[in-house]
Amino acid sequence: MSVRVVVVDDEALARQRLRTLLGDCRAPEARWVGEAAHAPEAVALLAHTPCDLVLLDIHMPGSDGLVLAQTLRAMAQPPALVFVTAHSEHAVQAFELDAVDYLTKPVRLERLEQALAKVQRRLDQRPSEGDAPAMAADHLLITERGRTERVALADVVYFKAELKYITVRTREREYLLDGSLSDLEQRHAARVVRVHRNALVARHAIQGLERSTDPAEPDVWWLKLHGVAERLAVSRRQLPLVREAMNGAL
Repeated sequence: MSVRVVVVDDEALARQRLRTLLGDCRAPEARWVGEAAHAPEAVALLAHTPCDLVLLDIHMPGSDGLVLAQTLRAMAQPPALVFVTAHSEHAVQAFELDAVDYLTKPVRLERLEQALAKVQRRLDQRPSEGDAPAMAADHLLITERGRTERVALADVVYFKAELKYITVRTREREYLLDGSLSDLEQRHAARVVRVHRNALVARHAIQGLERSTDPAEPDVWWLKLHGVAERLAVSRRQLPLVREAMNGAL
C-alpha cells in the first residue's frame, strides 16, 4: 500500500522536487495527492483530500509550518507530519508537535524513503475501529493488576506521560494506562488540550492560569485544576492554546 502525501511549501521548485522524489520512492511507495503554497490553501485542501502524510515546510509567509501543524493536529484524523526545511534550529519544536521526522533541504531520496518508512510503520500500528487500545467515545478501559475498570472521560482531570505509561488523574485517584498522549489527543481533541509535551488537560477541568511568583522562573505559568490540588506547568508554546481553551469554556 502506498503512502498518500500532500506537499506544503511556498516555493514552487521545492514542491516540484518533492513530487519527483516521491515518484522515485519504492520502499515504501508514495502517492502524491496534492500540494499547497501556504497554510490556508493547505487547510482547504486537506478538508476534502484524504492523506496519510503532510510534507511541511516551516518557513512560509503568514502562518508558518509550526502554526499549521497545530491546526492539523486538531483534525479528527490528523495526517502524519514530516517537516522539510533548510533550517535545523526548529527540530526540537517539530518533535514537540509529534512530527514523524525532520528533513533538511536539499532532500535526498534515501532520507525521504526513511521518513516514509517511519510513517508506514505508524500506519501499520494504528488500531482498527474494533480494536482500539482501551478507548471508546465516552470512557477508557483501564486494566490494572488483572482487573479492568471503565473510567468515564468526564471524570478525567488530566493525562500525563511518565516513563512507559500515562497517568490518568481523576478527582478520586490515579490510574496507569498503556498508550501514547498523541493517540489520546487525536481521539479526544474536543475534550482535552495539550498544556505541555508530556501533559493533556481536560478542558472542563481548567480553573485558572497563573504566572510563577518565583523570581528564578519568571516565565513559568501554572494551570490550576478543578478537583485536585496539583498544578501543571504550561509550556510557552502551548500557552496561547490554553488561553483559547479557557476563553471557550467561559
